[in-house]
Order: sequence, then structure tokens, then C-alpha cells
Amino acid sequence: MVDDNPAKLLSYEVILSELGENLIKAHSGREALDHLLRTDVAVILMDVNMPELDGFQLAATIRQHPRFRHTAIIFISAVHLTDADRLKGYEHGAVDYVSVPIIPELLRAKIKVFAELHRKTRQLEILNAEMQKVSTAMIKLQDEERRRIARELHDGLGQELSVAKMLIAGIQEAADLSIAKRKAAELDSSINGSIKQTRSISHLLYPPLLDEIGLYSALQTYVEGLTSRSGINTSIQVEPMDFPRLSPDLEITIFRIVQEALTNVFRHSGARNAKVRLTAEKARAVINVRDDGKGIPEQIERFHTGSIGVGLSGMRQRIKEFGGEFVMQNANPGTSLTAIIPIATASPLTHTSVFRQVGES
Repeated sequence: MVDDNPAKLLSYEVILSELGENLIKAHSGREALDHLLRTDVAVILMDVNMPELDGFQLAATIRQHPRFRHTAIIFISAVHLTDADRLKGYEHGAVDYVSVPIIPELLRAKIKVFAELHRKTRQLEILNAEMQKVSTAMIKLQDEERRRIARELHDGLGQELSVAKMLIAGIQEAADLSIAKRKAAELDSSINGSIKQTRSISHLLYPPLLDEIGLYSALQTYVEGLTSRSGINTSIQVEPMDFPRLSPDLEITIFRIVQEALTNVFRHSGARNAKVRLTAEKARAVINVRDDGKGIPEQIERFHTGSIGVGLSGMRQRIKEFGGEFVMQNANPGTSLTAIIPIATASPLTHTSVFRQVGES
């Protein structure tokens, strides 16, 4: 609030005090500039007629600073302003005018609108900065994934195919039928290894069983593979017996949630057992992944900024896009992750053996 008359500043303070905002008084243009350089200001309320720097000159000076190009400036004038005066004010950065005598309700309404707009703008800037961080992290993650797949292609599939090529050459050069048969058997084993490598890489990129049979079978296969690879006894429970087919986008989302949750269990939990439970109830899918490991720090449990990785951030974003809820908490022992997502069903699964404990006797 900028005015060379202390009585006016006091009246503005009384009128605006009930808004609960931080009100800063300046008795001159120079004092106002000093406050602006030290404080993040949402709205500037200033008198047009002031000594030294009048309102128009002060507004022009303020607008020259990059920080204040979009700060709301409201002029107060005790004299009747012509259209030319108003145009001059708008050209110097004014967003609104208030005439004397001031109507308190009108002034409060104007200040409230611009203060809220400032808050929303700041929140949007913070959100955009966070989104930029996530985007950068996602690009980095994609590059790491590409490098990992490239290594698997070179070190795994590439080596298997090289061996197969050498075996074929050996068969062609073999002078004895028994040698040829032995090399043919080795070739068959090498080709089987190549097929397994291809399936593994394909499954990591996009599980084909999602399209061929559906969510349950894809999850079942993934859980069985994780149990054999990690040594963590992992079980899956799906209810009801006629669990419905879901939209492709929702099925891949649920699969990725389970995949990311179990990957975290394997990497961080130190657990011996994990359990996946998927249920359909009241037009929503409930996914719960629980382990018996060491649990999670409080910062992660509360989703503090900077405490969660790209995987959890991506999982939360996936769930949010479907209008769902996401909760992660310590389960004493271990960690429990729950996602609740509204569902639009397609058709029930046709298989009869839907409910089963994988990895349990």
C-alpha cells in the first residue's frame, strides 16, 4: 500500500485487515521499491498523486524489473480521471482503478481476487518446476532402460546367436554323423536360450499376455518369474472368480503398478515373502502389494518431495490419471502399498481357474 498520506494508509489497513493478508505500508515510491526488492508482493495499491515519484512513474519503474512485470497494480485516485489518464495508467501497468470515496467491500473484493490469482500463479510455477524435474528424471530413466536392454541384447541374445552360428558351421563341416548330431543338440539348446532371452526382453517392454489372455494371466506369469529369479516367495490372489476384463490402458496400468511395487520389494525391502492381492468391488479395482521386509522411512510414507524416486512418482501419476487413490505405509513388519482405481469393465475372463496362490503350497 503506497501513499504519502499516513491517514489514508491507516484507512486502507483497516479496510483490508479482515482479509488476513500481510499488509505492507510505504509512504513514498522509493520506500515501496525497497519493499518490493525484499518481499514477494501479490498486489500493489498506490495513490496516483504523490511527490517525487507519482503513481504513473512508480508503476513504470516497477514494470522495468523482470520480477514485477506481471504484479497487479491498482491505482487509487481522489480526483476524476479522464479516459486519457486511465489509458496512461494502463500503459504503465495498471490493472484496475479505485475512486475515492472508497467502498470497502469493493476494495476488499478486488484485492482478494488478485491475491488469490497470485497464489495460483505461484502454485502453478512450483508445479511446473516439479513436472520439469519429473520429466528430466523420466528421460534419464528411459535412457538407462535403453542401455540395459542394449546390454541384454548384446550380452545375452547376441552371444546365444553367435554360438548358434558357430554350431551351424560345425555341423556343415562335421565328417562324422555322431558329431553332427551332438552339435545339432547343442544348437537346439542355444536356440532355446535365444527364445527365452527374446521372451524376457519382450515381457519387460510390454507383456504380450495382457493382449492375448488378460491381466490375471500376465500377473501370474510375472509373479512366477519373479519368485524363481529373486528367491522371494511371492503369491498372488485375485477375486472374484470371474474377475472382469478391463480397458487396455487400465490393465497395463495395474500391471505396471504391481511390477514397480515388486521391483521395489526386491531391491529395497530385504523381504522373504510378498503377496499381491487384486480385487474388483463396487466398480473399482483394489491392488494391494505387501511384504515382510524392513519397511520404509517416514519421508517416503508421507510422500515428501525429494524422498520418492521416479518409479513411485510414475506410479502415483498413473493412478491419479484414472482418478484413483494411492496409499503406502509401514505394515509392521514390512510395507503395504494400496491403489484404488475406478474401473470400466469389458467382459469377464473365460478361464475357470482364476483364484490360486502362486508360490505357495
